[in-house]
Amino acid sequence: MTTKRKKKNSIKSLFSPAILVLENKSIFRGIGLGYVGNATGEICFNTSLTGYQEIISDPSYAGQIINFTFPHIGNVGTNNEDLESDKIWTRGVIFNSEITSPSNYRSLKNLDEWLKKNKIVGITGFDTRSLTNFIRDKGAPKGTISNNKKGNFNIKKLINISTKWPGLNGLDLAQEVTTKKTYTWKGLKTWEKGKGFKKNKKKSIRIVAIDYGIKKNILRYFSNYNCEVKVVSCKQTAEEILKLKPDGIFLSNGPGDPAATGKYAIETVQKLISSNLSIFGICLGHQILALALKAKTKKMKLGHRGANHPVKNLINNKVEITSQNHGFEIIKESLSKNIKITHRSLFDNCIEGIKLKNKPVFSVQYHPESNPGPQDSHYLFSDFIKEVKKYAKKKRY
Repeated sequence: MTTKRKKKNSIKSLFSPAILVLENKSIFRGIGLGYVGNATGEICFNTSLTGYQEIISDPSYAGQIINFTFPHIGNVGTNNEDLESDKIWTRGVIFNSEITSPSNYRSLKNLDEWLKKNKIVGITGFDTRSLTNFIRDKGAPKGTISNNKKGNFNIKKLINISTKWPGLNGLDLAQEVTTKKTYTWKGLKTWEKGKGFKKNKKKSIRIVAIDYGIKKNILRYFSNYNCEVKVVSCKQTAEEILKLKPDGIFLSNGPGDPAATGKYAIETVQKLISSNLSIFGICLGHQILALALKAKTKKMKLGHRGANHPVKNLINNKVEITSQNHGFEIIKESLSKNIKITHRSLFDNCIEGIKLKNKPVFSVQYHPESNPGPQDSHYLFSDFIKEVKKYAKKKRY
């Protein structure tokens, strides 16, 4: 009996108590995982069944705590190849079940160890469905995860921290996650089983990617199309970008309120449009493009986050299964007559794609590089490269 009791206590000591406190004073008690500490942010839910490492490492989740609706997170471990960014910007994570031992030939580290290494606070062990239902009905709340070994929680203080946090509306996070200096992407192509990442040796097209929080897999896709990619800070001016002699411009994904980037991003994109370069935007880049075209954006009640979102292509009437991660959208009534809506969400009919009628400029709200379809949206990269080649020999600057 004594031996069993000691064994039970030793297992119990591996876990620490944790608590999730929402701004409306709702409390969820559970088990702590990952980094020991506090994390405050906007709590959203993601419906993806796979790709948790890519999701957590996506810079677009800066300022957010992710509640995963799929119960089995961590069962394939983590590796060094599925990272979307070198630094993790996600504030925290919420899982339904405890992390199990990884079962995948690519795994190098248990997810819990990886979370600790990257200082991501997590909680598990409570009914995440009730939290998901709350977000669905009330919208994404502000909240704080507290994870400490002693289990001493000052509830009043945690509520106060959550309430005082400003939230994402009006928050410019792009300038926080952007690269601090211009660099050339190392030219790796997308991953292939048995081959890993192959290097792109042909660089016939130069793309300048404006980094609002860019994902590595987007850069890999450009390498697939024999592109040399120069990645620049979101604070770079149009004049500085044009000095790099690009054949095309890419506006990347990223976190925060698109309107908050207006002080620097809108004027830059407007000048780039005037240069007659081919321009392609994804996610935040899509919203910034719309703002540069004098449209407006607004915060959504829920946002779209997951890998199972159906989008209708209004040009060919085909439906694409897409991966999405955004909490803001373009206001339809603010679009000018020279902008064509090319894609719509079949969930809530929000705008998922736009195109300028008189210039090679277009964007989509979703992530074609994430392969949920799995290849439903690859044509967007192909279309962009075709436009780039078409206009590359024309005088533009």
